[in-house]
Amino acid sequence: MVKKLKYVALSALVLPGLGQLCLGRRVKGAVMIVLDNIFILAALFLALRSAGKLMLAGGKNVDSAQVLAAVQTDAPYARWLLGGFLLLWVYGIVDAATDQGSSNN
Repeated sequence: MVKKLKYVALSALVLPGLGQLCLGRRVKGAVMIVLDNIFILAALFLALRSAGKLMLAGGKNVDSAQVLAAVQTDAPYARWLLGGFLLLWVYGIVDAATDQGSSNN
């Protein structure tokens, strides 16, 4: 039971997919970690793109409404990324808690 809590904590607090790796589900854990990295890198790309828009507008006489409109174009993509990561995170926790795995519990 203590090992099961360890696997759930790894998936919940460290990185979704680590609990699956410890349970012996290597393919599932690796796929989840790759998906986590895709979500994180895509979110970082969106954040840097929005920051670039703000920095470019800093040196010009641009209305704040125009800057806000330019940054808000990335908002739907950020919501999709956040939703996808949240679903993957919840799936990782539930799967680590319910999967028996191939290790000795």
